[in-house]
Amino acid sequence: MSSQEKETSNSLYRQWQILSRLSTGKWMGTRELQEILNREGIDISLRTIQRDLNQISLRFPIESSKTTPQGWRWRSDAPIQSLPHMTSSQAVTFMMVEEHLKHLLPPSLIEEMNPWFDLARRSLSSQNNVRQWINRVRIVPATQPSIPPVVDKASQQAIYEGLLQDKQLECIYQGRGQQSEEKTYILNPLALVQKGAIIYLVCTRHDKTDIQTFALHRFKSATVLNSRALHPVDFDIDGYIDSGALGFRVDFNKPTEMIQLKLTMSERDALYFEESQLSKDQTIYKNEFGLAEVSATVPFTSQLVWWLRSFGKKLKKIEPEEVSIVVQQINEED
Repeated sequence: MSSQEKETSNSLYRQWQILSRLSTGKWMGTRELQEILNREGIDISLRTIQRDLNQISLRFPIESSKTTPQGWRWRSDAPIQSLPHMTSSQAVTFMMVEEHLKHLLPPSLIEEMNPWFDLARRSLSSQNNVRQWINRVRIVPATQPSIPPVVDKASQQAIYEGLLQDKQLECIYQGRGQQSEEKTYILNPLALVQKGAIIYLVCTRHDKTDIQTFALHRFKSATVLNSRALHPVDFDIDGYIDSGALGFRVDFNKPTEMIQLKLTMSERDALYFEESQLSKDQTIYKNEFGLAEVSATVPFTSQLVWWLRSFGKKLKKIEPEEVSIVVQQINEED
């Protein structure tokens, strides 16, 4: 490939990236486009972006806001054929992401994806059978549903951006209950985890190495700092979840421990565990008394205790004894 052909190829790729980021409603500024392209590994000047947009506008139905700083967007009368192509399966996927996962994405990425969400809606408008899929699929919680707590939007945006940029956060956080004292922390964000209706920030404090969780709705404010976040060398989000840490410890003075749980019940009740296993090493043994013994290695957490309590008298026996004692104590307190 000659140098001229290579330059033409690079220009086409760059202009395609610019074109695919424009929305039909929101004005997109050149500096915002530059930041997006930089994240994609494309080093480009504001002047080059402006030149590209002017060239693109000669062939595609995009318009300028004619203001300073200048913004660009697709014209409202732009035919769908002018926009980047999207298959029906891709359109359905984008619509489901917008409905179910949008609250887990940082606002800067949502802004980038809005043109694709718009395109997905327009792509499905003429495909009745595919569009109906959205109306025929639902996600229902396995437990009693609850209304998510209100999260401060400014704090959420800063936390998400800090995690995205790998920067430290300065936060004001209030513990559970209105009487709890507000405290200021500098946090190293590691991960976000949604559990039920609540989203948790997994992080370490600036002066500590132990991993902690902070509920997003308890942040009063958050600011992204310029300092790089400090990461534990061996942190792995999947390993952290598998350890049962988000099930919360029964004894906060001890780390979460793995136990060999054994539940004795009727063979009929054990059918549930044949379909929904507790762990990969789960076994079911049917004894001579017509009962079934379900054994599995699981983390000993408060979540496990309350789950066992929900079975009531269906569980004839719970082992090890320390788990049985905790479940019994909660029953007696109630």
